Amino acid sequence: MSVRVGIGYDSHRYASGRKLRLGGVTIPHTHGLAGHSDGDAVLHAIIDALLGATALGDIGTYFPDNDPKWKDADSAFLVKETVDAVKAGKWAVHQVDVTVVLERPKLAPHIGQMRAATARALGIAMEHVSIKAKTNEGMGWIGRNEGVGCVAVATVKPAGS
Repeated sequence: MSVRVGIGYDSHRYASGRKLRLGGVTIPHTHGLAGHSDGDAVLHAIIDALLGATALGDIGTYFPDNDPKWKDADSAFLVKETVDAVKAGKWAVHQVDVTVVLERPKLAPHIGQMRAATARALGIAMEHVSIKAKTNEGMGWIGRNEGVGCVAVATVKPAGS
């Protein structure tokens, strides 16, 4: 069986007047994330990881930030569209692993919900979704609590295997 691996990265700055969406879940916080869609950096990093694993391009290829169609879009819907593209290429999503880097808010109380929502969007079992949170130890733009960064790894396998 052939397995392919993709890496995705996304970051967004905090913005007033928006809800904080991470991993398909609304997290209580003073700010949300700036973005053309809902700004869900976790799901955006996963999208790029899946597209990388299948050599289908990047998130901007499918959901350009200058297309009004995607304005304020729910990133879980974007993930489902990406999974459809992966399936059309004769691949199946196997697993994702995400590291979220932020100072605040603390994500530990929300990780289970984030994993479950992400698994639903991907159409895979929750035990194939890992989401971890780390701080940047006060360093750089993340350390100054200006935004969130995410790194994702995804594996895909041939459909039907």
